[in-house]
Amino acid sequence: MKIRTGFGYDVHAFAHGRALWLGGIRIDHPLGLAGHSDADVLIHAICDALLGAAGLRDIGYHFPDTADEYRGIDSKILLARTMALLHDAGYELGNVDATIVAEQPKLSPHIPQMRQTLAETMQVDPADISIKATTTEKLGFTGRNEGIAACAAVLILPANHTN
Repeated sequence: MKIRTGFGYDVHAFAHGRALWLGGIRIDHPLGLAGHSDADVLIHAICDALLGAAGLRDIGYHFPDTADEYRGIDSKILLARTMALLHDAGYELGNVDATIVAEQPKLSPHIPQMRQTLAETMQVDPADISIKATTTEKLGFTGRNEGIAACAAVLILPANHTN
């Protein structure tokens, strides 16, 4: 059986007057993230990892930030559409392993809800999704609280595989 892996990375700067969306949930924080969509950096990294694993280019190709139809869009919609593209290409998800890099807010209490929300959106078992949070020990743009970064690695399998 041929398996494929993908890696995604995304960054968004903090912005005033925006809600903070991470992993498909709204988190209470005085700053949100700047972006054309809802700027959910974690979902964007997962989408890029899935698309890359399937050889389907990247999130900007499928959902360009120059298109008005994606202005302010809920990134869970983009993730669901990405999963449809993955299935259309003959693949299914094996697992996701993701890391969010942020000094603030503290994310550990939100991870179970993120996993559940992503699993529902992707129509997979929450056990197939791992989310970790870390800081950069006050180094770099995330350490200076200028924004949030996320990376994701995925494993995809042919949809007709047998266990």
